[in-house]
Amino acid sequence: MQQLGPDNAIWDDGEWISWDEINEQIQYKEWRAKYPNADLSLVSIFEDLICTAEQYHMHTGKHLQVYGDIGELYGAITHGIKLHRNYAQGSDGRLGNDLVEVKTITPFKSNDRVTLNLRRNFSMVFLVKITSDFEVRGKLIPRKALPRVKGDKLVLEWADIGAERGEP
Repeated sequence: MQQLGPDNAIWDDGEWISWDEINEQIQYKEWRAKYPNADLSLVSIFEDLICTAEQYHMHTGKHLQVYGDIGELYGAITHGIKLHRNYAQGSDGRLGNDLVEVKTITPFKSNDRVTLNLRRNFSMVFLVKITSDFEVRGKLIPRKALPRVKGDKLVLEWADIGAERGEP
């Protein structure tokens, strides 16, 4: 561990406080303002993951297969969705008593639509859109507000779903 002193810390109330610790506290305050309901330990993972996906795309022209995970993390930090274990059957997480299905529109898709399997067990859908500029937005939709269709597949178009709610 590095020795704290005037080159890397400030003296306050009888002890050295590192600039790293001060910067971390500032970062946490900014995150809390942007994501008021978030588990802050997930925010850095989310931001690192979206940054890594963007950098990889810039350097290779290809996309990493991480967008579903990014969408789920976004739901966790913006709405407090408690995610199920990976590959759990039925839904992706829980928000209070509601089971939530997370569907992500990736930045390389030629359209802004996803297909929802209505046989899955969920009472809400969190639709996430990652733009070609790697900006992330989401819309939380109660299942009862979804359009009625015949069959077990529903195509959701981003523009057809109501306004974004609870977004930072």
